Amino acid sequence: MLVHRLCLLPPAMPVPVSSSFVQRFPTLASGRPRRPLMFQFCRARRRLIRYEEDNNVEEEEEEEEEEHGYNAEIAMLESYTESARSEVLLVGATVDGVVEQVLIFKGYSSCLSSRTAIDPSKSVLPAKAIIQSIDVIKGPFDPSCIDYLEKGLTFDEFIVRSKGKLRK
Repeated sequence: MLVHRLCLLPPAMPVPVSSSFVQRFPTLASGRPRRPLMFQFCRARRRLIRYEEDNNVEEEEEEEEEEHGYNAEIAMLESYTESARSEVLLVGATVDGVVEQVLIFKGYSSCLSSRTAIDPSKSVLPAKAIIQSIDVIKGPFDPSCIDYLEKGLTFDEFIVRSKGKLRK
């Protein structure tokens, strides 16, 4: 019973040592008692479980990254808004037949119709997304009073319109 209780303690917590424990297990050169083999297995098992969980998280992130990929068009629009700080872009795109709304301002994009990744280096839309329309709005963005500068541009029209400020 004592073995199970000690096995559940985190590795940083001190382990109660009785005199019979010290007699059964000789000390190390440092003077502290050597842990029995069963405790080492317990700690190793805990590490093994923790690393398996970490691997599962990494695999899920890799799958999500493969699913989203890198969207060069969104990256170009983000670089445009870095130089045109007084403008906000409202982008309408389709992903597998689902309409997505993306707001881009000062080099950062945020998906309005679905979840946005916490990591800003990840693309908001997958590589397979098709941009349908781009609305240029006067910034800063106020959803209660939207002041459109241009509305309903296609991606090609937007490139022609902003060729001086757009970096590929």
